[in-house]
Amino acid sequence: MSATSTFAAHIRGIAGIAVNAVLPPRCLSCGVGVDRLGTLCGRCWEGIDFLGPPLCMCCGFPFELDPGPEPLCGACRRRPPVFDRARAVFAYDAGSRDLLLGFKHADRTDAAPAFAKWMARAGAELIPDADFAVPVPLHRWRLFRRRYNQAALLAGGLERAAGVRSVPDLLVRRRRTVSQGAFSAAGRRRNVSGAFEVRRSGEIAIAGKRILLIDDVLTTGATAESCARVLRRAGASGVDVLTLARVVRPRPG
Repeated sequence: MSATSTFAAHIRGIAGIAVNAVLPPRCLSCGVGVDRLGTLCGRCWEGIDFLGPPLCMCCGFPFELDPGPEPLCGACRRRPPVFDRARAVFAYDAGSRDLLLGFKHADRTDAAPAFAKWMARAGAELIPDADFAVPVPLHRWRLFRRRYNQAALLAGGLERAAGVRSVPDLLVRRRRTVSQGAFSAAGRRRNVSGAFEVRRSGEIAIAGKRILLIDDVLTTGATAESCARVLRRAGASGVDVLTLARVVRPRPG
Protein backbone atom coordinates (compact mmCIF):
# COMPACT_ATOMS: atom_id res chain seq x y z
CA MET A 1 0.00 0.00 0.00
CA SER A 2 1.37 3.45 -0.94
CA ALA A 3 2.00 6.20 1.61
CA THR A 4 -0.93 8.14 0.14
CA SER A 5 -3.29 5.17 0.51
CA THR A 6 -2.09 4.53 4.04
CA PHE A 7 -2.67 8.16 4.98
CA ALA A 8 -6.15 8.13 3.39
CA ALA A 9 -7.06 4.95 5.29
CA HIS A 10 -5.83 6.55 8.51
CA ILE A 11 -7.99 9.64 7.90
CA ARG A 12 -11.04 7.46 7.18
CA GLY A 13 -10.42 5.58 10.41
CA ILE A 14 -10.28 8.79 12.42
CA ALA A 15 -13.43 10.08 10.68
CA GLY A 16 -15.21 6.83 11.49
CA ILE A 17 -14.30 7.11 15.17
CA ALA A 18 -15.54 10.71 15.24
CA VAL A 19 -18.84 9.78 13.58
CA ASN A 20 -19.37 6.88 15.96
CA ALA A 21 -18.79 9.17 18.91
CA VAL A 22 -21.51 11.56 17.76
CA LEU A 23 -23.86 9.01 16.17
CA PRO A 24 -23.36 5.61 17.83
CA PRO A 25 -23.78 2.75 15.31
CA ARG A 26 -27.15 1.05 15.27
CA CYS A 27 -28.36 -2.30 13.98
CA LEU A 28 -29.57 -1.89 10.41
CA SER A 29 -32.79 -3.70 11.25
CA CYS A 30 -33.94 -3.10 14.83
CA GLY A 31 -31.87 -0.05 15.77
CA VAL A 32 -30.18 -1.37 18.91
CA GLY A 33 -26.55 -0.41 19.53
CA VAL A 34 -23.87 -2.43 17.70
CA ASP A 35 -20.08 -2.34 17.54
CA ARG A 36 -19.75 -0.72 14.13
CA LEU A 37 -21.72 0.90 11.35
CA GLY A 38 -23.39 -1.18 8.68
CA THR A 39 -24.01 -4.30 10.74
CA LEU A 40 -26.83 -6.25 12.34
CA CYS A 41 -27.13 -7.18 15.98
CA GLY A 42 -26.74 -10.86 16.82
CA ARG A 43 -30.47 -11.44 17.15
CA CYS A 44 -31.32 -9.87 13.78
CA TRP A 45 -28.42 -11.63 12.09
CA GLU A 46 -29.73 -14.99 13.26
CA GLY A 47 -33.17 -14.09 11.87
CA ILE A 48 -31.88 -13.53 8.33
CA ASP A 49 -31.93 -16.51 5.98
CA PHE A 50 -28.76 -15.86 3.98
CA LEU A 51 -28.73 -17.84 0.74
CA GLY A 52 -25.85 -20.02 -0.38
CA PRO A 53 -25.16 -23.30 -2.17
CA PRO A 54 -26.73 -25.57 -3.14
CA LEU A 55 -28.64 -23.32 -5.55
CA CYS A 56 -30.22 -23.59 -8.98
CA MET A 57 -27.37 -22.65 -11.29
CA CYS A 58 -29.79 -20.49 -13.31
CA CYS A 59 -32.23 -18.61 -11.06
CA GLY A 60 -30.45 -19.13 -7.73
CA PHE A 61 -33.37 -20.90 -6.06
CA PRO A 62 -32.01 -22.63 -2.91
CA PHE A 63 -32.16 -26.40 -2.57
CA GLU A 64 -32.52 -28.21 0.74
CA LEU A 65 -30.29 -31.03 -0.52
CA ASP A 66 -27.41 -30.95 -2.99
CA PRO A 67 -28.81 -32.29 -6.30
CA GLY A 68 -25.36 -32.71 -7.86
CA PRO A 69 -23.29 -30.77 -10.41
CA GLU A 70 -24.88 -27.99 -12.47
CA PRO A 71 -28.32 -28.28 -10.85
CA LEU A 72 -31.44 -26.70 -12.33
CA CYS A 73 -34.71 -26.24 -10.49
CA GLY A 74 -37.91 -27.59 -12.01
CA ALA A 75 -39.14 -24.09 -12.93
CA CYS A 76 -36.03 -23.30 -14.97
CA ARG A 77 -36.20 -26.69 -16.70
CA ARG A 78 -39.81 -26.09 -17.72
CA ARG A 79 -39.40 -22.42 -18.67
CA PRO A 80 -35.84 -21.08 -18.85
CA PRO A 81 -35.83 -17.38 -17.88
CA VAL A 82 -34.76 -14.63 -20.26
CA PHE A 83 -31.78 -13.77 -18.04
CA ASP A 84 -28.84 -16.14 -17.65
CA ARG A 85 -28.27 -16.32 -13.89
CA ALA A 86 -29.77 -14.75 -10.77
CA ARG A 87 -28.38 -14.55 -7.25
CA ALA A 88 -29.61 -12.90 -4.03
CA VAL A 89 -28.20 -12.21 -0.57
CA PHE A 90 -31.08 -13.44 1.56
CA ALA A 91 -34.63 -14.76 1.48
CA TYR A 92 -37.43 -12.24 1.74
CA ASP A 93 -39.43 -13.42 4.73
CA ALA A 94 -40.55 -12.34 8.19
CA GLY A 95 -36.94 -12.08 9.36
CA SER A 96 -35.81 -9.75 6.59
CA ARG A 97 -39.02 -7.85 5.76
CA ASP A 98 -38.43 -4.85 8.05
CA LEU A 99 -34.82 -4.59 6.91
CA LEU A 100 -35.80 -4.43 3.24
CA LEU A 101 -38.88 -2.23 3.62
CA GLY A 102 -36.99 0.24 5.80
CA PHE A 103 -34.44 0.64 3.01
CA LYS A 104 -37.03 0.79 0.25
CA HIS A 105 -39.72 2.99 1.77
CA ALA A 106 -38.45 4.56 5.02
CA ASP A 107 -35.36 6.47 3.86
CA ARG A 108 -32.90 4.00 5.41
CA THR A 109 -30.45 4.74 2.63
CA ASP A 110 -27.56 4.60 5.12
CA ALA A 111 -27.80 0.81 4.78
CA ALA A 112 -26.89 0.82 1.07
CA PRO A 113 -23.07 0.49 1.51
CA ALA A 114 -23.46 -2.53 3.79
CA PHE A 115 -26.04 -4.12 1.49
CA ALA A 116 -23.73 -3.59 -1.50
CA LYS A 117 -20.91 -5.44 0.28
CA TRP A 118 -23.26 -8.34 0.99
CA MET A 119 -24.30 -8.33 -2.67
CA ALA A 120 -20.65 -8.37 -3.77
CA ARG A 121 -20.20 -11.63 -1.87
CA ALA A 122 -23.48 -13.15 -3.06
CA GLY A 123 -22.68 -12.21 -6.66
CA ALA A 124 -19.04 -13.28 -6.61
CA GLU A 125 -19.52 -15.64 -9.57
CA LEU A 126 -21.43 -13.02 -11.62
CA ILE A 127 -19.40 -9.85 -11.07
CA PRO A 128 -16.17 -10.90 -12.88
CA ASP A 129 -18.18 -11.44 -16.09
CA ALA A 130 -20.05 -8.11 -15.91
CA ASP A 131 -19.21 -5.07 -18.02
CA PHE A 132 -21.87 -2.86 -16.39
CA ALA A 133 -24.13 -2.90 -13.35
CA VAL A 134 -27.52 -1.53 -14.38
CA PRO A 135 -30.27 -0.82 -11.83
CA VAL A 136 -33.94 -1.48 -12.54
CA PRO A 137 -35.38 2.03 -13.03
CA LEU A 138 -38.34 3.67 -11.32
CA HIS A 139 -40.91 5.62 -13.28
CA ARG A 140 -40.18 9.34 -12.98
CA TRP A 141 -43.31 10.04 -10.90
CA ARG A 142 -42.53 7.27 -8.43
CA LEU A 143 -38.95 8.49 -8.23
CA PHE A 144 -40.24 12.01 -7.55
CA ARG A 145 -42.35 10.76 -4.63
CA ARG A 146 -39.72 8.41 -3.16
CA ARG A 147 -36.77 10.75 -3.91
CA TYR A 148 -34.37 7.89 -4.55
CA ASN A 149 -34.17 4.67 -6.51
CA GLN A 150 -33.09 1.93 -4.11
CA ALA A 151 -31.76 -0.22 -6.97
CA ALA A 152 -29.55 2.64 -8.16
CA LEU A 153 -28.16 3.07 -4.63
CA LEU A 154 -27.29 -0.63 -4.56
CA ALA A 155 -25.63 -0.45 -8.00
CA GLY A 156 -23.56 2.56 -6.94
CA GLY A 157 -22.55 0.82 -3.74
CA LEU A 158 -21.59 -2.29 -5.70
CA GLU A 159 -19.36 -0.17 -7.94
CA ARG A 160 -17.47 1.01 -4.86
CA ALA A 161 -17.45 -2.41 -3.21
CA ALA A 162 -16.57 -4.60 -6.18
CA GLY A 163 -15.38 -2.27 -8.96
CA VAL A 164 -18.10 -3.08 -11.52
CA ARG A 165 -19.10 0.10 -13.36
CA SER A 166 -22.60 1.37 -12.54
CA VAL A 167 -24.67 2.88 -15.37
CA PRO A 168 -27.76 4.19 -13.54
CA ASP A 169 -29.57 5.69 -16.53
CA LEU A 170 -29.13 2.97 -19.15
CA LEU A 171 -32.67 1.64 -18.66
CA VAL A 172 -35.80 3.80 -18.62
CA ARG A 173 -39.23 2.87 -17.30
CA ARG A 174 -41.34 4.45 -20.02
CA ARG A 175 -44.71 3.30 -18.72
CA ARG A 176 -46.05 3.79 -15.23
CA THR A 177 -47.07 0.40 -13.84
CA VAL A 178 -49.16 -0.41 -10.78
CA SER A 179 -47.61 -2.23 -7.84
CA GLN A 180 -46.83 -5.87 -8.58
CA GLY A 181 -47.96 -7.07 -5.14
CA ALA A 182 -51.53 -8.07 -6.02
CA PHE A 183 -50.72 -9.96 -9.24
CA SER A 184 -50.08 -13.62 -9.99
CA ALA A 185 -46.89 -14.57 -11.80
CA ALA A 186 -48.64 -14.29 -15.18
CA GLY A 187 -50.23 -10.99 -14.13
CA ARG A 188 -46.85 -9.61 -13.14
CA ARG A 189 -45.45 -10.43 -16.56
CA ARG A 190 -48.36 -8.68 -18.26
CA ASN A 191 -48.06 -5.68 -15.95
CA VAL A 192 -44.42 -4.97 -16.86
CA SER A 193 -44.61 -6.05 -20.49
CA GLY A 194 -43.25 -3.20 -22.61
CA ALA A 195 -42.61 -1.03 -19.55
CA PHE A 196 -38.85 -0.68 -20.09
CA GLU A 197 -36.58 0.54 -22.82
CA VAL A 198 -32.87 1.18 -23.30
CA ARG A 199 -32.03 4.87 -23.36
CA ARG A 200 -31.26 5.68 -26.98
CA SER A 201 -27.79 7.06 -26.25
CA GLY A 202 -26.86 3.77 -24.56
CA GLU A 203 -27.62 1.36 -27.40
CA ILE A 204 -24.13 1.47 -28.92
CA ALA A 205 -22.38 1.07 -25.57
CA ILE A 206 -24.42 -2.01 -24.70
CA ALA A 207 -23.70 -4.02 -27.86
CA GLY A 208 -21.71 -7.14 -27.05
CA LYS A 209 -21.58 -6.33 -23.33
CA ARG A 210 -22.63 -8.50 -20.41
CA ILE A 211 -25.00 -6.70 -18.04
CA LEU A 212 -25.48 -7.23 -14.33
CA LEU A 213 -29.04 -6.13 -13.57
CA ILE A 214 -29.50 -4.83 -10.01
CA ASP A 215 -32.73 -4.73 -8.00
CA ASP A 216 -33.80 -4.88 -4.37
CA VAL A 217 -35.96 -8.01 -4.51
CA LEU A 218 -36.69 -10.84 -6.94
CA THR A 219 -40.22 -12.21 -6.60
CA THR A 220 -41.39 -14.05 -9.72
CA GLY A 221 -38.66 -12.63 -11.96
CA ALA A 222 -41.16 -10.78 -14.18
CA THR A 223 -39.46 -7.39 -13.85
CA ALA A 224 -35.98 -8.86 -14.29
CA GLU A 225 -37.09 -10.74 -17.40
CA SER A 226 -38.74 -7.67 -18.92
CA CYS A 227 -35.53 -5.68 -18.42
CA ALA A 228 -33.36 -8.54 -19.69
CA ARG A 229 -35.47 -8.83 -22.81
CA VAL A 230 -34.94 -5.19 -23.86
CA LEU A 231 -31.23 -5.36 -22.98
CA ARG A 232 -30.78 -8.39 -25.22
CA ARG A 233 -32.71 -6.71 -28.02
CA ALA A 234 -30.33 -3.77 -27.72
CA GLY A 235 -27.38 -6.11 -28.26
CA ALA A 236 -26.31 -7.24 -24.80
CA SER A 237 -24.45 -10.55 -24.99
CA GLY A 238 -25.88 -11.70 -21.67
CA VAL A 239 -27.80 -10.55 -18.60
CA ASP A 240 -27.31 -11.71 -15.03
CA VAL A 241 -29.42 -10.54 -12.09
CA LEU A 242 -28.23 -9.67 -8.58
CA THR A 243 -30.69 -8.67 -5.86
CA LEU A 244 -30.58 -8.01 -2.16
CA ALA A 245 -33.49 -10.39 -1.45
CA ARG A 246 -35.62 -12.95 -3.19
CA VAL A 247 -38.92 -14.60 -2.41
CA VAL A 248 -38.46 -18.33 -1.78
CA ARG A 249 -41.60 -20.39 -2.19
CA PRO A 250 -41.83 -24.20 -2.42
CA ARG A 251 -41.68 -25.38 -6.00
CA PRO A 252 -42.87 -28.66 -7.47
CA GLY A 253 -40.25 -30.83 -9.09
